[in-house]
Amino acid sequence: MIRLWGRLSSINVRKVVLTLQLLQLPFERTDAGGTFGIVRTPHYLARNPNALVPLLDDDGFELWESNVIVRYLAARHGDGTLYPQDLRERFDAERWMDWQQTTLNPAGRDAFVQLIRVAAPQRRQDLVDASVAATEPLWDLLEAQLQDRPFIAGDRLTIADIPIACEVHRWRGLPLAARPRPRLDAWYGQVLALPAARGVLDLPLS
Repeated sequence: MIRLWGRLSSINVRKVVLTLQLLQLPFERTDAGGTFGIVRTPHYLARNPNALVPLLDDDGFELWESNVIVRYLAARHGDGTLYPQDLRERFDAERWMDWQQTTLNPAGRDAFVQLIRVAAPQRRQDLVDASVAATEPLWDLLEAQLQDRPFIAGDRLTIADIPIACEVHRWRGLPLAARPRPRLDAWYGQVLALPAARGVLDLPLS
């Protein structure tokens, strides 16, 4: 049995849950992190010294870092579907996963934190504005990437789409004006329509 620790309010936990559901893998999830605690207990820290979520246990093999967990699950259980066998296709998908983690996520983080996690009287509009200014060009970059392909890394859904879809879910849940981007909208609509997206990409932010 696959076991997962982490609260669904975490974008990184949502990535893993989406992957598990895409692969139709049975799993047991325990809320952890934030108000649920657990992550600073000695038992948890022995398994994930970062005191963060998610943490995965796949038949005794323990793993942390969300994008790495997505890769592992797709490689072990995906039978070449989400994790391309062709090396050029695979590392194209890997590139977009790293881009999500190093570029897209940091750009949008302050807007999310200020608008969702910080009480209105304490919000800093300057941080929101800077985050919006950093993130909007990245959506344009994705719009261009999708010009000649239905999915981020090509003709089919891969590991590249999972973390980026979770970022789109988070951004579109913010009280911000959305600018239409037809190709990005169509791509996200495809992902959102998948049965695996239920209980993940249809959740309100918190």
